[in-house]
Amino acid sequence: MTVINLLVSEKSQRLDLYLSSELQNLSRSRLQQLIEQGHVLLNDQVCTSKKINLKVGDRICVEIPSVQPLKLVAEDIPLDILYEDEQLLILNKPAGLVVHPAPGHPDGTLVNALLAHCPNLPGIGGVQRPGIVHRLDKDTTGAIAIAKTDIAYQHLQAQLQAKTARREYLGVVYGVPKTESGIINLPISRHPQDRKKMAIVPTEQGGRTAITHWQIRERLSNYTLIHFQLETGRTHQIRVHSAKIGHPIVGDSVYGAGRSVGVNLPGHALHAWQLKLQHPVSGDWIQVTASPPQTLTTLLEVLRRRSER
Repeated sequence: MTVINLLVSEKSQRLDLYLSSELQNLSRSRLQQLIEQGHVLLNDQVCTSKKINLKVGDRICVEIPSVQPLKLVAEDIPLDILYEDEQLLILNKPAGLVVHPAPGHPDGTLVNALLAHCPNLPGIGGVQRPGIVHRLDKDTTGAIAIAKTDIAYQHLQAQLQAKTARREYLGVVYGVPKTESGIINLPISRHPQDRKKMAIVPTEQGGRTAITHWQIRERLSNYTLIHFQLETGRTHQIRVHSAKIGHPIVGDSVYGAGRSVGVNLPGHALHAWQLKLQHPVSGDWIQVTASPPQTLTTLLEVLRRRSER
């Protein structure tokens, strides 16, 4: 990793513009990416807003991660296929499966499995993340769409950006919300101190709009099964929003640390239950339902028995 320290000595200007003028060997898009990923510190605090105005005397630290090219290798990993044709593939992802390779997870990922299943996938939507239109956290189970052609990739990306694709989740949370349903509209960005986490961050400090709709499906004594619908798709969105309103996802060791349900879970109790999207070529609507994993089913059975006592 390369670390560059800068001291602002000029009049006020945007952070990304200042860095572009000082670090001319890096493109502006690359610098903006470093800012968004939490690799830029302003006065010893992580700054994820490229638009923030600097002042004379501000201290900037830019961390440039070492380039670690990943060699993608096809691996014969079983896939639970919900839908497939020549344009796209929709899978039911199990818990514990990382979506794409990254430092610390060079293999054994969904991408490695996809390369074995779809030999023509490389290059679709990016070399390191071929075919990946959206992602699910490692421990989140359920429906995920994969593009098998460039046309499908562009079309599905556009649907996500236009919010026409519908993504619905089931999650078990601690506690019982006071209302039957609600909307959480709180911006999300990288945590200012911990770059492995996300947090509620004001938009003027770099937070990006994040909207989650939720509705109670079942009350289970001190727990609740909730139906979530995403209007936006920020990293860890449901987990961050749920924790913020005081009802973190059961089993979430990052945002619900210190809580226990007394049931052995491999991860957190969040499942991408339904996915509805428009076929990129025919225009027909496709809706799939991903069966919850046995661990989630068992958790619900245990909580139901407890609530009946």
